Amino acid sequence: TNARYHEAFQKWAQEVPNVRVLNDGTRNNEERLGAVACLHLTVKHFAVNDDIIVIGGDTLFKEDFSLRAFIERFTEVQRKDKDSSLVLSYQCKDNEMSKYGILETDSDLRVQSMKEKPLPAETDSRSACPCFYLFSRTTLPLLETFLKEKETGPIEDRDAPGNFLSWLILRRSVYVYRISGRFDVGNLLSYKECDNYFKEQLKDPEVYLM
Repeated sequence: TNARYHEAFQKWAQEVPNVRVLNDGTRNNEERLGAVACLHLTVKHFAVNDDIIVIGGDTLFKEDFSLRAFIERFTEVQRKDKDSSLVLSYQCKDNEMSKYGILETDSDLRVQSMKEKPLPAETDSRSACPCFYLFSRTTLPLLETFLKEKETGPIEDRDAPGNFLSWLILRRSVYVYRISGRFDVGNLLSYKECDNYFKEQLKDPEVYLM
């Protein structure tokens, strides 16, 4: 979090086990480091030397999502290449493509390219990629490489985590784990849709603990 909200998050974290809150030192949007720089800051601050899951906090998943199965798939692709990373993907509609990065994959579900907010005619793929990544530990040093390459560019280049993923695809193996869909809680309408699903349609809440 940033300095403006750090105290509030620290208070919240006192009641939640195994949570640590990191203050990036900024106080407004103009000062922001960007999501990739904040990820790099976190890795350095906590001396992370392990595979790491990065999750966008505005994303929730339907019942077919299994963290255990996701990690098993990661273990599988790591056997092929220890530098491999894994990302989620689901099929979006044509009118949603302009909001997301769209992944093009081969028959083994290895990502070949990522098109940022393409028109439907620009690709046959409809594989949207939410911010849910499992990066191998060998990927972590590349965060600094990416940031150095982008340091003179606009903050937007370092802000969206998808920009790092798009850059990474050209350098390391990235594979896809498919899910049926997700809730992108970005406004009141999508929040209500998500809230209704978890109140009225969720059949087995225990699945989220698996």
